[in-house]
Amino acid sequence: MKSGLEKTRKLLLTNVDDIILGVKVIDQRLFNELEEALIMADVGPVFTYDLIEKMKEQVKRKELDRPELLKKVLREHMMDILIKNEKPFMIPWDQLYTIMVVGVNGTGKTTTIGKMAHQFKKEGRSVLLAAADTFRAAAIEQLAVWGQRVDVPLIKQQIDADPAAVVFDAIQAAKSGKADLIIIDTAGRLHTKVNLMEELKKIKRIMVREIPGSPHEVLLVIDATTGQNAVNQAKMFNEEIGVSGIVLTKMDGTSKGGIVFRIASELHIPIRYIGIGETVDDLRPFKSDDFINALFDQRDADHQEVNSNKQKM
Repeated sequence: MKSGLEKTRKLLLTNVDDIILGVKVIDQRLFNELEEALIMADVGPVFTYDLIEKMKEQVKRKELDRPELLKKVLREHMMDILIKNEKPFMIPWDQLYTIMVVGVNGTGKTTTIGKMAHQFKKEGRSVLLAAADTFRAAAIEQLAVWGQRVDVPLIKQQIDADPAAVVFDAIQAAKSGKADLIIIDTAGRLHTKVNLMEELKKIKRIMVREIPGSPHEVLLVIDATTGQNAVNQAKMFNEEIGVSGIVLTKMDGTSKGGIVFRIASELHIPIRYIGIGETVDDLRPFKSDDFINALFDQRDADHQEVNSNKQKM
């Protein structure tokens, strides 16, 4: 995790450290520089405004009197935001469970599905994949490769088939005893937004008809390297079809992993997984503690806490 967040840590915390280094007093100029650094790291204006206001209040109450403590407050605020949005991804064992995976092309959607299937199978679940992106032969082929790689069956039809029909077939196969967990890949042709959303809504209608209460999870896969664009995609999909969880991919390839905090503070959608590498095990369940500790380096945080306590004594 620490290695996967290296670029984000360098951009965000190196800038924060540079701002604080050698500063003797906390003033408006310091707040302005800190605000600029946070915005550059893509944590978002809502998160940044709330943090700066929190710091100013603490200064007024004389709870924050040394610049070096700003980093500690930043860490605490980040944790508060993530904890509020953290929701365990609980999949029951006593029912057929469905996960509908959505997102625009190029975000790593199909790869994410393959990695999820691998993890669920390791847990002892019976998994079935459904290739409902029937508009790209490459998408069907890629999912088939993943199915073979992780030894999970795939339901598919020919190119240009009705995606809802593929989902119907998958549900019938699962009901016949072939699986207790279905993961559905969907198309992501953003340039035909209206058609795409209508297609996804049709898939949802079929699922509800066949399994009341489904899809049990609508996972949106977004590319962390796209920054603000990722937030726009999340808003669009959430407004159109509803999103219950987010997967952030390519976190290891971006310095703007601060998008995690922007999503949490502006959208209030739980982050289920983050992708921090290329291997099958590099899709990690998102845990606030692990993320914050890796971002700040827990050893550095502990060291800072000890020094702070010594200065108070």
